[in-house]
Amino acid sequence: MIRRPRLSTTGAFAPLRATAFRAMWIAALASQVGTWMETVGAQWILLAHPHAAVTTALIQTATTLPVLFLALPGGALADVFDRRRLLIGIQSVQAGTAGTIAALAFFDLLNPIELLVLTFALGCGAALTVAPYQALIPELVPRQELPSASALGSLSVNLARAVGPAIAGLLVARLGPGYVFALNAASFAAFAVVMASLPRKAPAAETRPEAFLAAVRAGERYVRFSPEMRRILLRIALFITPAVALWALLPVLAAHRLGLGPTGYGLLLAAVGAGSIGGAFLLPWVRSVLTPNRSYAVCAAVYAAVLAALALTRSPALAAAALVPAGAAWIVVLSNSNAAVQLFLPGWVRARGLSAYQFVFSGSQALAAAAWGVAADRLGVPGPLLFAVVLLVLALISGRWWPYMDTVPLDRSTKVHWPEPHLLIEPEEAEGPVVVLLRYRVAEDRQAGFVRAMHRVREARLRTGALQWGVFRSGEDPGAMVEIYTVASWEEHRRQHDERLTAADYDDELAAQSYAEGEPEVTHLLSATPNVSGSP
Repeated sequence: MIRRPRLSTTGAFAPLRATAFRAMWIAALASQVGTWMETVGAQWILLAHPHAAVTTALIQTATTLPVLFLALPGGALADVFDRRRLLIGIQSVQAGTAGTIAALAFFDLLNPIELLVLTFALGCGAALTVAPYQALIPELVPRQELPSASALGSLSVNLARAVGPAIAGLLVARLGPGYVFALNAASFAAFAVVMASLPRKAPAAETRPEAFLAAVRAGERYVRFSPEMRRILLRIALFITPAVALWALLPVLAAHRLGLGPTGYGLLLAAVGAGSIGGAFLLPWVRSVLTPNRSYAVCAAVYAAVLAALALTRSPALAAAALVPAGAAWIVVLSNSNAAVQLFLPGWVRARGLSAYQFVFSGSQALAAAAWGVAADRLGVPGPLLFAVVLLVLALISGRWWPYMDTVPLDRSTKVHWPEPHLLIEPEEAEGPVVVLLRYRVAEDRQAGFVRAMHRVREARLRTGALQWGVFRSGEDPGAMVEIYTVASWEEHRRQHDERLTAADYDDELAAQSYAEGEPEVTHLLSATPNVSGSP
């Protein structure tokens, strides 16, 4: 049974009291406004070309597909390098790319292929931006304000969706798309300037930099062996896959079914943004009365109803009215999911875990948007929208079997609770593999409970560095249970010991040790390289 949320119901805008967070949030909002302006300008250019349903949907794909390739490496970079400097560099490159699109548009040299390629380049920058940006948030606001900070992050996206398309529609209609692309370049440059002005947080003295590839593997391992993370990723994928049909098909719906121009399309997106703003105001109340699973179900039902209305109506006014609750449902689902990830991830792997979330979130958008575009090109817009309704209903029902897990009560602070290993042989950091044995005294009538409790210990060992893990009974001593696991190197085991285990992992170990008598006896086995020369 999922317990009700127990986070403090801080105000929706409480995190904005922190000066550094406020500056970063405003800079991100301006950049996102520019991105939405660029998206509208690009999609409106492509509407004049054949197969508009496919090409306009591919703008969404080009923007989000890079996440499939760069999300996990980007998360590792954000955990290994200074996040502020990383953001400055990325935003500077983004400004140059957007400036190139603007120059080509001004000289009437922008064809669909070039536009898609450069949009893909901007998507690469966006994929590398998300992890360091979101990983900075817990450093700037208190833990109890993380859900509100996550909501503000989603709100900035939707505010941008409300403001950006409306501005872009007016500029495209009166001045042409080149001015839209130029303003996008300026927004990236402004973001870089703001990040450069933020104070740099000194790294903890005990933190040792990880090698890049090892960091990527560690992040992948952490997500793979975290049931809570896997469940969050599943729930967001089940929602995003059908929900993105709205974003992929709205340009075609506006132009070909509702008979609207660029200004009208911008107003439709503004209606979604207005709904998301209302949803942000409602989030504290929603969290106080609904569990994450119930709010997910309500939002999926609301979003399905909106898609059904859009599939059946030809009235612009009705379509705009329907899009308001869609914006509210979208921000509630995304904010709750992002907050759950932020609350669950410990600091050492936060950016990598967030990049895995972004991988699923944006990857689902990229692949689904392309599929919805192809379907609409062949079948028209109403059919795919109604099929998306069916998928949303199935996502709602699936919560009965695959609900969110409660991450709020888990203490994710680092806890060094193992005794410092005292070895007569001092291994090199790169030496490995290393085998760790823990010998427990467990009465035979308590061994079944011990093995069940060790399942959570297994997950902690594997997500913090173990490559293999097992628990065994001793054939010679019926009262002995032996836990054995292998790590790649002594350095990995030291990181596991000093940096990666959390207070929640300690609670799981205590639960297992409650079945045993006293503390376990620990042995470290170091790799013995054979003497290949044959000499004694």
